[in-house]
Amino acid sequence: MTGTSFKALSIHHLASRAALTRPEPAQMVTQASPALAVMTDFEQTHPVTITPEASLFAANEAMLAHRVRLLFVTGEDGMLVGIVSTQDTLGERPMQLRHQGKGNVFDLTVGDLMHPLTELGVLDLADVRHANVGDMVATLKRTGRHHLLVRTQDAAGQPPRIRGMFSATQIGRQLGTAVETFETPQTFAQIEAALAG
Repeated sequence: MTGTSFKALSIHHLASRAALTRPEPAQMVTQASPALAVMTDFEQTHPVTITPEASLFAANEAMLAHRVRLLFVTGEDGMLVGIVSTQDTLGERPMQLRHQGKGNVFDLTVGDLMHPLTELGVLDLADVRHANVGDMVATLKRTGRHHLLVRTQDAAGQPPRIRGMFSATQIGRQLGTAVETFETPQTFAQIEAALAG
């Protein structure tokens, strides 16, 4: 840049000892902590995405590379269409589909294994703001899900946005105790009934 002058900063000398700055210890999470303390917030963390056409191998590689257990499946327009997790790719589902005549396990795609968005119950961010960690643990257990998505509703006519996610594994890690859920395929109506019950 023409006409700009830069100035070197002063160098200072230390005594024989100095203290290292260290990060503040992570705040202890309890069942009474705000639910937002254990939510993966997509305004701070980028969700890992994959396309429905991707292979089972590619999905497992992506999860391994990014150290995640769930991928967000997006269409050509970048919009979310479903989710797929390690329970889907490494569990019994590939073998079940093979036995149903869906071809070789190596021929399966993410689209074959994913949970479509229409089958997933989601939480409202407005409700989450008033909940605590214990409420989230109870919700995960009652729905039998390992992951729950959180939405925000934009202006009328606009599609909702997925703002974040709760993971039983992540909550267990922060609480220091495992959060056991028994994930079973459920429709939105079943999840809604469980939440209302």
